[in-house]
Amino acid sequence: MEYLFIGLAAGAVISFFIFKFLVKGNHSKNNTKEQSVVLMEKIRTVCKFITVEGDFAEIYHYENVKEKLMTLLLGKKKAIVLVNAKAHIGYDLTKIKMHSDPKRKTITLTNFPQPQVMSIETDLNYYDKKEGWANYFSSSDLTEISRNAKQHIIDKIPESGLLEQAQQEALQAIQMMETLAQTIGWTLDYNSLLLEEPEKQVKILNK
Repeated sequence: MEYLFIGLAAGAVISFFIFKFLVKGNHSKNNTKEQSVVLMEKIRTVCKFITVEGDFAEIYHYENVKEKLMTLLLGKKKAIVLVNAKAHIGYDLTKIKMHSDPKRKTITLTNFPQPQVMSIETDLNYYDKKEGWANYFSSSDLTEISRNAKQHIIDKIPESGLLEQAQQEALQAIQMMETLAQTIGWTLDYNSLLLEEPEKQVKILNK
């Protein structure tokens, strides 16, 4: 993630000099609209996916409790599962909307996205795996365990600090946009963006 922002920072510096060249002496009212077009284009180059990565190691206890009658007759099946996972959490800043006001020389940002689970990679290790005397683990049981283990990790994300970390990275990107605007005397208004505490539930990408 650090390399991403070093690259963005370097790009911002280069943009500064290109930007100053493009708008040099271009401060008349008749040309502020052209300035806004160039400025918004530069801001869009910073509006990308912002992601942070977190590693998890959690214990998940599985026990088949759905088929109670079968469990009573054929015995319980249960397992202790060590879930090692890598989760990517982020903001899709390409969803931010921009509106320019040439008279006030202001760019207003709206439609700030909610944090998303971009991806989760899990590795399951089974411990203390027990089956009933005639109640064995099936492929559907293993699929259910995998699905529940992934959900177990998702439930742990809000308390992991990843949401706050992703929010901080998003704020740094917005501050970079603000710097770009200030280089030519414009103002970036992002007061309407939802920069409050991240919600305790995160959205899963494409779901």
